[in-house]
Amino acid sequence: MKQQLLTVTENTPVTAAVYRMRLEAPGLEQQKPGGFVNIRLDGLFLRRPISVYDSEPGSLTILYKVVGKGTEQMAGMKAGNTLDVLTGLGNGYDLSKAGDSPLLLGGGAGVPPLYLLAKRLTAAGKNVHVVLGFNTAEEVFGEEDFKALGCEVAVTTADGSYGTKGFVTDALPADYSYFFTCGPEPMLRAVWRAAKTSGQFSFEERMGCGFGACMGCSCKTVTGYKRICREGPVLEKEEILWAKNR
Repeated sequence: MKQQLLTVTENTPVTAAVYRMRLEAPGLEQQKPGGFVNIRLDGLFLRRPISVYDSEPGSLTILYKVVGKGTEQMAGMKAGNTLDVLTGLGNGYDLSKAGDSPLLLGGGAGVPPLYLLAKRLTAAGKNVHVVLGFNTAEEVFGEEDFKALGCEVAVTTADGSYGTKGFVTDALPADYSYFFTCGPEPMLRAVWRAAKTSGQFSFEERMGCGFGACMGCSCKTVTGYKRICREGPVLEKEEILWAKNR
């Protein structure tokens, strides 16, 4: 984990509610696929955890949905503004288990952490299949970005206004070697039941500190309690307990 002052170089809408922000700083290290950053915002006590969409030496990109005061403040920022950011947070995805034909499943705000993962997997010569799920056509984003990497991409919408009508589990390919997923818990539960292989799940939890000190995002697993911000947000399929309090 590092605390860094990053400069906004891009902040543009990609849908009515989702924005793309690029942040830069000399010496900024490449981030892990599935990792996140924690952003300090003026007048707000808690930092905002945001998944990393893309990362290169000296820069990172996030995609965020405007849902409250913090993200509303972010949406109003211009190039040249600076942000106090904790970088290098979370355990990230373990790419070594992907096999030759990994499957990536993202739902809504769970799509962003999958892009950097897809970028690294395609660079390693993997045949990557991606399924993106949204409620309506107006919410769809990321499809062209994944296609530009060479991924096979399917899109589902709950209302059938774009792509396959239904959910990500309605567009699973016949064969895949392993899967990686991120999205709302109902979607993750459905993937856990439908998947034919082992896989990794990235969870979204309310976080206090974002680096393991407050214990506020702890959850029970097969091997005991784990902090989503520190030992997570990625957990393997076999260690997940779908307890009533999760």
